[in-house]
Amino acid sequence: MGNAEKIYREVMTREPAPAGTPHEALTRDFVFGEVWSRPGLSRRDRRWVTLTCVAAADAPGPIDDHVYAALNSGDIDLPAMLEFVLHFAVYCGWPKASHLEGVIARMSARIAQENGRDPEPWPVLPNETLGENDWERRIARGVQEFIDVNLTQAPPPSSPYRQAGILNFVFGHVWQRPGLTRRERRIITVASVAIDDSPTPLRTHVSSALHSGDLTKEEMDEIVLHFSAYYGFAKGEALHDAAEAAWAAKAA
Repeated sequence: MGNAEKIYREVMTREPAPAGTPHEALTRDFVFGEVWSRPGLSRRDRRWVTLTCVAAADAPGPIDDHVYAALNSGDIDLPAMLEFVLHFAVYCGWPKASHLEGVIARMSARIAQENGRDPEPWPVLPNETLGENDWERRIARGVQEFIDVNLTQAPPPSSPYRQAGILNFVFGHVWQRPGLTRRERRIITVASVAIDDSPTPLRTHVSSALHSGDLTKEEMDEIVLHFSAYYGFAKGEALHDAAEAAWAAKAA
């Protein structure tokens, strides 16, 4: 119990409440005492999985709590958190991301107030950060990024979804942005597609994360466990099965 409470304080940056129900007791003893305390992922990595899960679940209290804790602990700074919102929007939807960004604004201001300082100004982003604005070159770069990320051929630009969405924006811009590492983007994406019940994206993103070497099998196993704690063991089972199949294919 003592170690679980210590981990809770470190992760949530506040004192744990007394555990008066089975849910509260297992949150403390299992989620913090056994999951967050495991060495297989960094605390920052675990925060990406957690933030993806609570934001996708539309859980107002946990969203507030985990955004606050991620920023207040210093594990994730404001620019990285804002970059996460964009990547999350691509894979879990813009309305959910809009709510998430509003929480980030409130929690950032709250932390500043608690520490007696003015709120941290949000970065001013020049249009040059939006990437290539020659459409032919941008699409060509999106095709190459799609191949590099997914380790498979890119789709032809034969629909608005493929041309404007996938090749122009998702891979022609978002995956190339410098605010997060490719490995971090993979962690966020894997959690997102597992949440979305998307069989093909789940299979392809889990497989490419492992086959590229950006995530080891041990790290993927830890993601599966952490994801299961925050989004449910039934969805975690689908993620686990995708990881096992991808690893078996890699070893074949």
